[in-house]
Amino acid sequence: MGWSEDAGRNRGAWTKSNAEYTDSKALASWNAEPSWGMWKAPEAELGILGDVTGLDVVELGCGTAYVSAWLARTGARPVGVDITPAQLETARRCMTETGIEFPVVEADAGETGLPDASADLVVSEYGASIWVDPYRWIPEAARLLRPGGRLVFLCNSTLVILCSGDENEKAVESLQRPQKCMHRFDQ
Repeated sequence: MGWSEDAGRNRGAWTKSNAEYTDSKALASWNAEPSWGMWKAPEAELGILGDVTGLDVVELGCGTAYVSAWLARTGARPVGVDITPAQLETARRCMTETGIEFPVVEADAGETGLPDASADLVVSEYGASIWVDPYRWIPEAARLLRPGGRLVFLCNSTLVILCSGDENEKAVESLQRPQKCMHRFDQ
């Protein structure tokens, strides 16, 4: 399949990363209460998703699909989309272990192939929102959403990106990049 440049790069990086990420870690995320970001702020306190009962949801860049699992446990009908077969295989093993089932689709989050207006909610928790070119995934999310639908996403803060240098460098206390003309950084 002819992937876009960012999709091909993401697929390679996440195939390698998945080999280092054990099923037990994925399963722990599946069984945990929903929480957001590096501080694990509880969804129960934040109420970002609201009542998802009966909603059709697409998770873009689902990885091992723990967000889709959270959504399925609360009555939503999620579809997880990810470009990495290894990540989706981990998700399928978690489905077998937990009994929580929903479709997962191997596809580029910037071009899913899913039908227009097929979702009430599109979610990206550190998935497409940081790994896919925003000029590709945001229009795809808009295409997938029904009228009145919502897009919920979590990504790295602008400040941490500006204070980080090249790939694999940690953030420091001074700016390392200009914000002007900021578009996409490969981290």
